[in-house]
Amino acid sequence: MSKKKIIIMGAAGRDFHNFNVYFRNNEDYEVVAFTAEQIPGIGDRMYPPELAGPLYPKGIKIYPEKQLPELIKQFDVEQCILAYSDLPHEVVGHKIAWVNKLGPDIRFMGPKTTSIKSKKPVVAVCAVRTGCGKSQTSRRVNQILIDLGLKPVNIRHPMPYDPDLTSQIAQRYATLEDMDKYRCTIEEREEYEPMINMGVVLYAGVDYGKILEQAEKEADVITWDGGNNDFAFYKPDLLIVITDPLRPGHEISYYPGETNLRMADVVVINKIDTADYEDIEEVRENIMAFNQNAIIVDAASPLTIEKMESIRGKRVIVIEDGPTVTHGEMPYGAGFIAARKAGAIIVDPRPFAVGSIKDTFEKYYHLENVLPAMGYGKKQMTELQQTIEKSDVDAVVIGTPIDLKHVIKISKPSVRVRYDLQEIGKPDLVDVLTDFVKKHKLK
Repeated sequence: MSKKKIIIMGAAGRDFHNFNVYFRNNEDYEVVAFTAEQIPGIGDRMYPPELAGPLYPKGIKIYPEKQLPELIKQFDVEQCILAYSDLPHEVVGHKIAWVNKLGPDIRFMGPKTTSIKSKKPVVAVCAVRTGCGKSQTSRRVNQILIDLGLKPVNIRHPMPYDPDLTSQIAQRYATLEDMDKYRCTIEEREEYEPMINMGVVLYAGVDYGKILEQAEKEADVITWDGGNNDFAFYKPDLLIVITDPLRPGHEISYYPGETNLRMADVVVINKIDTADYEDIEEVRENIMAFNQNAIIVDAASPLTIEKMESIRGKRVIVIEDGPTVTHGEMPYGAGFIAARKAGAIIVDPRPFAVGSIKDTFEKYYHLENVLPAMGYGKKQMTELQQTIEKSDVDAVVIGTPIDLKHVIKISKPSVRVRYDLQEIGKPDLVDVLTDFVKKHKLK
């Protein structure tokens, strides 16, 4: 019987994982191509033979998704796999119609075929949208586990943006120098640096089977730190899902975020310190309608801004976490809120944008008052730096999880905004994780 020809549509994460765990050694299928979307500069690469396995001695070419029609025709493709996250349900419907119009079936792979079972208990932190607050929640979860006397090892959703994927097969981060060793992008540093500073060993890369084998050797418990609104690569023993009342209704209208909401053991309603009461209650009602068994935890992400008085009345440019305000569709983030509270005059960064930063504003036209911290490679980091230097402002407000001054040169005066998760009322995450530890006899 001839092999079924497949194209995997992705964004350098879920697509590679689905291939590794299901298609790599599967003789019933031939993956003829990957297509890439959503993240700048990830197309026109090769999934190398070292990762593709013996069935693919030449590797697998990665193409921009816009080339899908000619690829389907060229390879006589029978099935496309949609394998990336944070898409509105309407856009998912358009993708289905587009692929079906071109002829092939379209497939969505779920946890049963893609989630790996660990030998160690797994606590997964996922979300219904990009920018809900996974990072601060993951930090909080890991700190609670440490306080309970355990050694968590954190495994982060992939961000393999280096052109040489063989250098990213299974990466271990224990020191800040490891980020230089692996040539991390700004987005990677935003996620890795705070966890490393907590003393938590972190793994990431491309092959999450190999990563898990290594992490299990040094962990009491595995913590999964999700990306966008994807579901976990490992079968969770406890699934904590974050929602965002600043975007009410998104918890039931984005793929695969709604999947996370329906599967969750615990749902955190974050940002209740900045959201409207009516929006908080809309999210709460949707949680109860779609997942009656979930424990609901209310939480805030209080902001602290250093040298607040130094920007009062001053013209500032606000830099926010890139994914949150681009494909996460947030018009602003923590930096904007803090700058407004401090009485700063927030300047539109668009007139100063250069190169790919200018392209980002054209693609994400909802952005007006914040500068996304785009840094997918040295060239884009340089363009981000040039944009900041061109800005006609008195100071820079850095709302990213890391201090950008460690990555790019910022000559203008700057202040940092920090934010951590703070549960409000009971039950809280301490209660949840204490019960988890007892249930799995980890102490």
